Amino acid sequence: MSGNTIGTLFRVTTWGESHGPATGAVIDGCPPRLALSATEIQQELNRRRPGGLPSASPRREEDLVEILSGLFEGKTTGTPISLLIRNQDVDGSAYEGLRELFRPGHGDITYQAKYGIRDHRGGGRASARETAGRVAAGAIARKVIGRAGITVSAWTRELGGIVARPLSLAAAETSPLRCPDPEAEEKMVTRLEEARGGGDTLGGIVEIVVRGCPPGLGEPVFSKIDADLAAALMGIGTVKGVEIGAGFAASRMAGSACNDPIGPEGFRTNHAGGILAGITSGAEIVIRAACKPIPSIARPQETIDLQGRPAIVTIGGRHDVSVIPRIIPVCEAMVSIVLADYLLRQRAIDR
Repeated sequence: MSGNTIGTLFRVTTWGESHGPATGAVIDGCPPRLALSATEIQQELNRRRPGGLPSASPRREEDLVEILSGLFEGKTTGTPISLLIRNQDVDGSAYEGLRELFRPGHGDITYQAKYGIRDHRGGGRASARETAGRVAAGAIARKVIGRAGITVSAWTRELGGIVARPLSLAAAETSPLRCPDPEAEEKMVTRLEEARGGGDTLGGIVEIVVRGCPPGLGEPVFSKIDADLAAALMGIGTVKGVEIGAGFAASRMAGSACNDPIGPEGFRTNHAGGILAGITSGAEIVIRAACKPIPSIARPQETIDLQGRPAIVTIGGRHDVSVIPRIIPVCEAMVSIVLADYLLRQRAIDR
């Protein structure tokens, strides 16, 4: 299986499955002498864990990270950093009835077509459990870009069709749904409760904002930073669409409205979302990721079995009602990984 590695100089490979003994990541290309501790990585992993919301999975994983290599006396050595996160709350019995059935909306049927074999227990490699390794690696990427003054933060822009206003993005971090709009959040919680009660799930939109990014990151023509940011986010299983700046709305704007005027103080608007011609402009990078509803729903669905015969499947197991808010640190991690890679690539040019 290829396609498990991202990056050119700052390279991240994730590994592991939903119901295997462990999951994790290997980071190659991290600069040496970077102060790093397991506690810093753990803080990011804790943000990904399910909370007490009606959207949360009852599966409880502590996600305790172990650093196996690449660290000496609290500093990175420049050699590969190997991270291990053991799966502890594993119960594959609820999936036994799915051994012969394909779950609609999941990768079961495509994995079977590609490899001729699949792990029916929670989707195996295609499970969202794999994103724990991404978040752990993203914590290291944050350290790399943080030295350059770059920050990455994300918030819930929409959930179940309820749109939040960006009233206080700083307050979003302490919000249960990472939502800056208390009124909208209250409606979102109600909507989640209704969906769970009906055996259904909900999608939403996450907005990611990058501040402090210097101009000049990105490579023309086939390594545009916006293309790689979009690819990194689209590589998250739930993400079905990505837009930067004005995004799709730009298609409905006149050029006179879409162009960002430039003054001595910088850009006066930011419809470009901080990227022009595939290269960062120095303005805030604004990205939105559209997340589909989780396909594991507690309702009867039409499907087929391994022999192609019609069947009805109702999915049990332990599942979230929405990927929000747990997807937010995953989105932040993927953006941080791409930025760390491009920052190191630019430094190689500047030398």
